[in-house]
Formats: sequence, C-alpha cells, structure tokens
Amino acid sequence: MKNNNIFKLLPIAAAVAISAQASAAITLYDQDATTFSVDGLFNTFYVNSDSSADGANDVSQSRVKMGFLPNYIGFNFSKEIDGLTVGGRSSLWISTSDTDLNRGAEDAGTETLIDARQVYATVDGDFGQVLVGKDFGLFNRSNIFGDEMLLGFGQTMTVTDDGGNVSFGNIGTGYLYPMPNSQITYRMPAMGGFNLAVGLMDPNKRSAASEESRPRIEAEGSYALDFDGGSAKGWLGYMNQESKEAGTSLTSKGVSYGLNVKFAGVALTASGFTAEGVGAAGLGNILTADSAEVDGKLLQASYTLGATRLVVSKGDNDGGSTDGGAELDLKNKTLAVFHSVNSNLILVGEWDKAESATAETTTVALGAVVTF
Repeated sequence: MKNNNIFKLLPIAAAVAISAQASAAITLYDQDATTFSVDGLFNTFYVNSDSSADGANDVSQSRVKMGFLPNYIGFNFSKEIDGLTVGGRSSLWISTSDTDLNRGAEDAGTETLIDARQVYATVDGDFGQVLVGKDFGLFNRSNIFGDEMLLGFGQTMTVTDDGGNVSFGNIGTGYLYPMPNSQITYRMPAMGGFNLAVGLMDPNKRSAASEESRPRIEAEGSYALDFDGGSAKGWLGYMNQESKEAGTSLTSKGVSYGLNVKFAGVALTASGFTAEGVGAAGLGNILTADSAEVDGKLLQASYTLGATRLVVSKGDNDGGSTDGGAELDLKNKTLAVFHSVNSNLILVGEWDKAESATAETTTVALGAVVTF
C-alpha cells in the first residue's frame, strides 16, 4: 500500500487555497484587458516520528521531506472579451520526498513526481461562472481548504508508514480528499454572501468492467457574513454516484458540512461529513460496498497574535463498517505554531499524535514554507 501511486500526491488539493490566502501571485503581464500570473509554494520539514503497533517492533524514524502540501507552481490567465471574462489555470505539483521511496537498495535513487492536478478553463459573466476541465471536487472541498493545518505536516498513519512521499495532514482524520476530476461546474453569482456550485464530474470507476451510466454529481453551497469585530462562514456539500457491476448496483453518496467563526484574533472551526459506498481511509474516490459507511469530524481553534498563529486541532474518521466488516477508527491530535517572518516566509513547529485501535504514531515536525 505504501508504494501505491494513488497515495503519493494526495494532499495537493489543499494547495489551491494557499495561492489565495498565503501568497499573492506575481503578475507577469497586464495589458489590453489580458493578464498572466504565476503563483507557487515550496516547503521542507525536519520530521521525527515514533510508531508502535500491536505485534510489531516500535520504530523511530527521522526524515527531511515536504509536508502536507507538495511544492507547486501555477499559471493563471484571463482576458475580457465581448462582455465575458475568459480564464484558466494550469498547475504542476512536484514531490521532493522522493529519495529511495522505500523501494530498497536495488532501486535507490530519485524519481521526482510531477503531476498536473489543475488544467481548466473558465468563462465568467453576469450569469456566474462555468468551469470546464480538471479541478478539485466539491464534496469536502471547504472542509480541507478551511483546515488550519494546511501549511503544516499532519499524520502519516493513513499511508501506513512514515510517509514515503507526502504526509496526509487531516485526510482520513476529519475529511475525505476531494480528488481532482474532469468536470463541468457552474457557480452562480454571489447573492448577499450566498454561493452555490454544482458540478457534473467524471464518475469514479468501481473496476475496469463497471458501468457508470451518468456523471458523478457534486455540489456545495456556502454563506458568509461579516459582523462587528468578526466574520462567519458555513457550508454544505453533497455527492452522489451510481455504479453497476456483474448485475449489482452500488450507490455512493455523502454530505459534508462546516462552520467557521473569527473574532478578536480567534478562529473556531467545526466541520464533518458522512458518506456511504466510498473509502474509509480518507479516499472519497475509491468505491466500496454499498453498505460501507464512514463519518468524520474536525474541531479546531486558533489564535493569531501579530505574526504568530497558534493552532489546536482534533479530528477523526470512523468508518469501514460494512456488513460483518471491520471498523477503521483513526484519530489525530495536533498542536502547532506558525510564525510569518514576512509575507513570503512562514516558520512552522508542530506536534501530532495519530491513533487507531492497534497502532500509534507521534510526530514532531519543524519546517519552513515559502510562498509567492
């Protein structure tokens, strides 16, 4: 499982939010109603972890690797023409945690992974926005983008080792991963703080022989408001898909939700989801038995004083419960401090403790994040 390509670059979904909240894109061209800009993120952590599991020897591991977010570079363009704004984004996600990749001495060496997770075009007008191409999903989207630990390290137990490539942040301990899909998504114009997006997604396959006769449907609505001294945002997401194989039908469905409130330097976030027929270990794109259920929740509090932000986080996924099947209950507790040296450099110190019924991993991570 630890060398499965699906797991190698999972947490990149979160990075799209960083370009907006932690950095400002560099504008390379802005003339004649046409713009072109570049944004990016680079990070490296020193990580020490201690792991124990029933029936196995304790393991202590030190790594120098990237964190929850891989390094990425994104290219953005827009042009106003005939009353419309035509735009697009293409982004590349690059692994630096590639030395050896746990493959053994006979295969030692580097194998940098370069992955295109966003390649889409947009058309904006008075009607709202239409997006066509590859982008992150809508179900659990705000859950992960609103995670206070986006710039941190997180847990590695979801990948069953010390994280041969990326760590998993809170994927599998609070939310599912909104896997990038080819899609056609409509976003309505903002109406007094209310936003709604509905997308037709390329359906996830149950197997090579499975039949999906209609697209995967995902949607997310949110409402944001400002009040004296603070702000609040709530959201609700939805997902539904049907798949048939060998005469049997599988319905995958779920609801995600959350609330964030900010005031006087304090931010409080409570989010969660419930889903059926999808993977329990944080992977919403993997279809399982129709009776499989998974639920997750994430509670976080942060306090910002000047250039320093303190975070307390607690999350868990409870799932894998099929008829007669085993339960998977994975929890993660986090304490972290983020210090902004300037608008482009952030220092991070973090402690994580991830637990299941049979295993436990404690991690200390010290790192730096550069954004532009």
